[in-house]
Amino acid sequence: MDLETTQNNAAAKLPLLKQGEYEMWRLIIEQYFQIQDYALWDVIENDNSFKPTARTITNADGTSTSMIPGVVTTKENTQKKNDVKARSMLPMALPNEHLLRFNQYKDAKTLFDAIQTRFGGNDATKKTQKTLLK
Repeated sequence: MDLETTQNNAAAKLPLLKQGEYEMWRLIIEQYFQIQDYALWDVIENDNSFKPTARTITNADGTSTSMIPGVVTTKENTQKKNDVKARSMLPMALPNEHLLRFNQYKDAKTLFDAIQTRFGGNDATKKTQKTLLK
């Protein structure tokens, strides 16, 4: 196997999140998403995805109907595609025992925030974990 093939295989593999290694995983996953397509990381970091809003239409008989329009423009279609791709790739970097816990999140930003909360924790959680390890 030549060097180029080895590098391509290494770049194609998602880094798996391990307990207690969230900070390093976050750096690696950020780089991975940016290498794949910067727009994917932009979806996660800035919540730059298309979210349809419901439109209310008043009918002739006075009733109203709410409807969510389909993707209309090319830009919105691209935003939705990037969100779906990022949302689909993130669970592949999680250990199998955590997949069901994070399956409920429907967009990449909220999924990444949930992963960060669970594995990254806040300062109090980190201090407690360090104390337990000692």
